[in-house]
Amino acid sequence: MKVVEITNYLESLAPRSSQESYDNCGLLVGDRNAEVTSALISLDCTEEVVADALAKGCNLIIAHHPVIFKGLKSLTGANYIERTILACIKNGIALYAIHTNLDNYSKGVNYEIGQRIGLKNLRVLQPKSNVLAKLIVFTPETCLEQVREAAFNAGAGSIGNYNECHFELNGTGTFKPNESANPFDGEVGKRSSVPESRLEFLVSIHLISKVLAAVKQAHSYEEVAYDIIPLLNENQTEGSGMIGELETEMDEISFLKHLKSTFNSGVIRHTNLLNRKIKTVAFCGGSGSFLLSTAMRQKADVYITGDFKYHEFFDAENQILIADIGHYESEQFTSNLIADILKKKFTTFAVHLTGINTNPINYF
Repeated sequence: MKVVEITNYLESLAPRSSQESYDNCGLLVGDRNAEVTSALISLDCTEEVVADALAKGCNLIIAHHPVIFKGLKSLTGANYIERTILACIKNGIALYAIHTNLDNYSKGVNYEIGQRIGLKNLRVLQPKSNVLAKLIVFTPETCLEQVREAAFNAGAGSIGNYNECHFELNGTGTFKPNESANPFDGEVGKRSSVPESRLEFLVSIHLISKVLAAVKQAHSYEEVAYDIIPLLNENQTEGSGMIGELETEMDEISFLKHLKSTFNSGVIRHTNLLNRKIKTVAFCGGSGSFLLSTAMRQKADVYITGDFKYHEFFDAENQILIADIGHYESEQFTSNLIADILKKKFTTFAVHLTGINTNPINYF
């Protein structure tokens, strides 16, 4: 098993193109073609985590948070970031980060949180826009079915919870091969008219190259006619935070106790109790205060995240209950999520969870 095989699979689910602009996902240290003995999964990568990887015989660390977040001008061991990187290099350990791309994945970090809380009807709280395109392909009837299937198999035609979606329109195509052409149909120097179908597919931007390659492979024409049109549409299966409903509504105190127990929070900072039942729950792993207004617009009864600042609590305006359960606490199960994803795909590959608690915050 090579590093690149593992990272390619992870990025087929949570592509690096879906990370936020400020982020630094991907392979941070190591050779992508190196053989992997086993992998250690951790929320953060610290010197202690590297030592844990060595003790467990792992030469790949997969962390949620990238230890390299800003530019480095030297590697002298002056701080924990540089010491961690040096330890990886010295001991031949590859380091990979899967951060906001996993946050934005519909079955990623936030889906795991929703499952732990016990919510149903989970959907993305703030879907991303500008991440979809329309692929239009013109094809003769002789290869229509294989072109359509090739596009579907490569990932085209997914809309929300529906797959194999497309639009088909019949018409007439014309072409005149020149002397350098090797036409599948028609004659060199003569204009031909043939019955053709116009196939339209919705495609995620990160899949365009893959889908187009599959379509060209399946197509009978020497030169395939196609259009790629970027769309402003929101992608309902990619974006920040999630929202869902409890099976049975709860009073606020009971719900806060449920959160405290589920996430083992040292403390939950929250706004004034509103003496209302909790049914609709919005949430975001990590630092998610930027989604408060979105949660309010969607009529959530509570918004759960970490790292709320003092003045941001006022923004609730007594319209919603804010529950700050802590950054680490909200994302602590991400390691389990990554491990489960890898174990299901690579059934004979050794995956370990770190025994190191990397939460830098303690409660007295």
